[in-house]
Parts: sequence; C-alpha cells; structure tokens
Amino acid sequence: MDPNNMGIDPHLAYLMPFVGMFVLVGIFIYIIPFWMIFKKAGFSPWLALLLFIPLANMIILYVIAFSQWKVVPAAQLTAGYPPTAYPPAYPPAAYPPAAPPPSNPTDSYPRS
Repeated sequence: MDPNNMGIDPHLAYLMPFVGMFVLVGIFIYIIPFWMIFKKAGFSPWLALLLFIPLANMIILYVIAFSQWKVVPAAQLTAGYPPTAYPPAYPPAAYPPAAPPPSNPTDSYPRS
C-alpha cells in the first residue's frame, strides 16, 4: 500500500516501525518498576498488567498504597544491627596480650 494513499507524508512513513518499538520500550519501562513493587509488597506481580486498564490502575494503586505489606519495616531491620546472637570470629583468649610501645619511639628494634 502506498503511504500517500493513507495521507501520510512519505518521509514520516519510514518512522512507523520505530513508533511500535518505542511503544514496546515504554511499556517495559512502565511495567518493570510496578512488577518489582508488587512482588516486594507480597502481592502477585501480575497485578502490574492491571495498570493498563483505565479505572483499574487507579484502584490498584490505592489498594497497594493503603494495604498491609508483607515485609519487615526498615526500622526493625536496623534496630538489632549488628546482630549480637553470633559468636565472635575468634575467641578473645586466642590473641596474646599486646606488647607495650617502646619507650623511645625512634628505636625500631628492641634492645637486649
């Protein structure tokens, strides 16, 4: 089909395949963050596809915003850090007592 019969400028007709590609890239840019948000919130990530339905996208965003997420709040994660339940890597008795510093700092070796 000739682009002139459709009323499209011939120079712009060459850009038509790129428009479809830009639409697909835009869909992925829009879906991927919401997919991750739904997954981290404990919901099905497939709910991200509802964002393309005009009224459902507003409803699902409000449901996600005001629902109880199934994750641990960040304040609880940092309250017990560093964890004290783990034993130390080396017991303190394994280290010999530290030698006192030399009385003369210019001495680089001990004198006998």
